[in-house]
Amino acid sequence: MLSIHAMPDAFTKSECELIISMISQSPTNEALLVGSNKDHNLRKSELVWTDDVVGMEWVMDRLIELVRKSNRDHFEFDLREFAESPQVAIYKSSDSGHFVWHSDIGSGPASGKRKLTLVLQLSGADTYEGGDLEVMPGAQILTAGRAQGCVSIFPSFTLHQVTPVKSGIRHSMTVWAHGPAFR
Repeated sequence: MLSIHAMPDAFTKSECELIISMISQSPTNEALLVGSNKDHNLRKSELVWTDDVVGMEWVMDRLIELVRKSNRDHFEFDLREFAESPQVAIYKSSDSGHFVWHSDIGSGPASGKRKLTLVLQLSGADTYEGGDLEVMPGAQILTAGRAQGCVSIFPSFTLHQVTPVKSGIRHSMTVWAHGPAFR
């Protein structure tokens, strides 16, 4: 059965802190679902698209290499491109930041071609409470690694959620590898 592929030390603590610092200078957008839906019962977070941040090219290069290795060793999907910018999600306890159960294959031009989802844990595990990334590859719920710099990769059709952040702020980066739509 397909599951989560974890890469615990994909980024160093200092690299994660550099990414957070770089995006902190950028304006954030409120996360929107399905067009302009602002239903905060579904998702409450702020987003920064890294293509809009100067100097982040090295991050994308690393993410591409991690997806390539994970796909080769674990998934063997037909991957062709990265058609969307990586996004940094900022989940704040002051907003009860969260994202309810969903898959990354939905409506929208690129989402139907998403094959793999990669989530990079940017925040230190001890800097926030709650905010767990939970993935349901079958009947069992798995909690992704919280270690700073850990990457979790899973098929984009897999249900997953971010539980409400109870204290602190959780930063994570997500990118999707694309290919021909699943049949």
